[in-house]
Amino acid sequence: MTITTINPQRRSLLRAASASVAGLSVGAPALAATGQASAIDQAWARAQGIVDQFKTPLVFPQRDFNITAYGAKPCKTIMVAGYVAHHEMGQVSTPAPGASDCYAAIAAAIAACSAAGGGRVLIPAGNWLVKGPIVLKSNVNVHLAKGAHVYFSNDADDFAKYGEYDCGANGKLVISRWQSNDCLNYSPMVYAYGQTNIALTGEDWTSIIDGQGGVPQANGDAWWDWKGKRKAGPRQHQAQNLVNPNNPKSIRDVAPGLSDAQVALMEGKDDKWRTDEAYLPTLSEAGVPAAQRIFGRGHWLRPCMVEFIGCSNVLLQGYQLNAAPFWQHHPVNCSKLEIRKVLMESLGPNSDGFDPEACNTVLVEGCTFNSGDDCIAIKAGKNLDTQFGPTQNVVIQNCVMNSGHGGVTLGSEMSGGIQHVYAQNIEFRNAHWATDPLNTAIRMKTNMNRGGFLRHFYVRNVTMPNGVSLKPLVYKPLPGSPIPPNAVGSSAGAVVTIDCDYAPTADNVRTRPPIVENIHISGVKVGNVQTKDGPRSCYQALLLLGPVAFDYNGDKPAEILPIRDVTITDCDFGTPVNAAQPWFLYNVRNVKLTNVTIAGKVHDTTLSA
Repeated sequence: MTITTINPQRRSLLRAASASVAGLSVGAPALAATGQASAIDQAWARAQGIVDQFKTPLVFPQRDFNITAYGAKPCKTIMVAGYVAHHEMGQVSTPAPGASDCYAAIAAAIAACSAAGGGRVLIPAGNWLVKGPIVLKSNVNVHLAKGAHVYFSNDADDFAKYGEYDCGANGKLVISRWQSNDCLNYSPMVYAYGQTNIALTGEDWTSIIDGQGGVPQANGDAWWDWKGKRKAGPRQHQAQNLVNPNNPKSIRDVAPGLSDAQVALMEGKDDKWRTDEAYLPTLSEAGVPAAQRIFGRGHWLRPCMVEFIGCSNVLLQGYQLNAAPFWQHHPVNCSKLEIRKVLMESLGPNSDGFDPEACNTVLVEGCTFNSGDDCIAIKAGKNLDTQFGPTQNVVIQNCVMNSGHGGVTLGSEMSGGIQHVYAQNIEFRNAHWATDPLNTAIRMKTNMNRGGFLRHFYVRNVTMPNGVSLKPLVYKPLPGSPIPPNAVGSSAGAVVTIDCDYAPTADNVRTRPPIVENIHISGVKVGNVQTKDGPRSCYQALLLLGPVAFDYNGDKPAEILPIRDVTITDCDFGTPVNAAQPWFLYNVRNVKLTNVTIAGKVHDTTLSA
């Protein structure tokens, strides 16, 4: 099978264009030899230069293509028992039996709009069932009117019917990325590949796209069941985290040239590598081409809700997204992408709100996140799938984060590197602090498998009126690790978390030590909530867990660098539950605290461990 690939020249052109942002070269330090304050000022000037690139809005021809003109018919809805959050049952809405399928009508409207040179495909008010993907084309804006509610089918088979690549029994699939590894898989609900000047927009937050991730099919299964932890039953094995008999018994079956040592490293000590969620990254490690990484039917990798690959000049604006099967928004190798005033309401497993990957020049403005996983999680490839380079030149501003694992997160899949990311004027509101708290606000995560670099990350002017989770969520180190089990709450409880030993047991190959440096955080104001023990803001203020050299299993020595050159300035972290140990440090160097208040005590010090 031959796969059409994105023109690699496009990426180099994008990099050249971004090199002039704020008058600074992409990879260079913000300012040399003129003092830290001046360097930070220059960094924020660079951020403003990124924002300024979005002052001129995208332009689409002034003509509408109403989907009703192509045969679309609205439907009635009913309430059924389903998941309102991961493993939380409740009543959810879904199209009534016999609802008309609008897939063909929307596809025809987009085709006509594209053939005419572009314009707006209009989805009017009403409820619309779409049993297949909405595939955007260049110069097309798919617009949901006020009161338009698109229900995407909850039947996985509907997203293995229309892809470009006929994979036989696995279905007609599309080029996708699943947790940062390339593959052929079910189509995302909204999809684009290699397009330019595209938009998905709504009139307001009554304009809804709904993935029906928690709505059961006739057999009782929902998309979210594929995550795992399913109740016992005849389809217990149908989950991403359980061994799939459709995967080979040896990686040599698909990569016969591997040495015994390579096979032993990739397969590990058990057959966990044959679960779909581990088999795909194993294929990457083995150098198996993407055209041979065929999933779809017979596999359990849920598609993203909105995924654009290799696109430029992209706008996502003004709608609400509900109940995504997997990640909510996942642009890959895209440039000049803006997501503005979008409400993300999806509490399912892995329901990250916005995950830009290997993207260049991105603006996140005025969005609200209520997510079942990280609100924002910046990615950059995993294992050997780093061909698109780093994610860089990202500005996040004027947003609200409520529920989620992390608020502004970098990683964990970051093998290609992340640099020049700016977050400002954020309210980590944590409105559901008593029942579904935000685990941590500012989060960086990687490990010896994901590797990569994370540098030039700037945060300023953020508020947390209800703090973050008051309980630590400890991670499981590898057996024999110098980090004792149940000792480090790296997944929840800290306001700022830098975790370089994220989920180490998930990866058999651990040969890429990460680099984390040049992190600058200022103006963080954390409020307390009332507890039976008095006002509390978090479990710990800071958690900085550097790379753990013990985890490395490469056959050649490697340099294991500490987390380094971190500044935290003019912050008040409220009163932690663990005020006696306000921070945890391991393998860090030159962490400078200036005017940092924790439990009423001001700290001006430099930390290393």
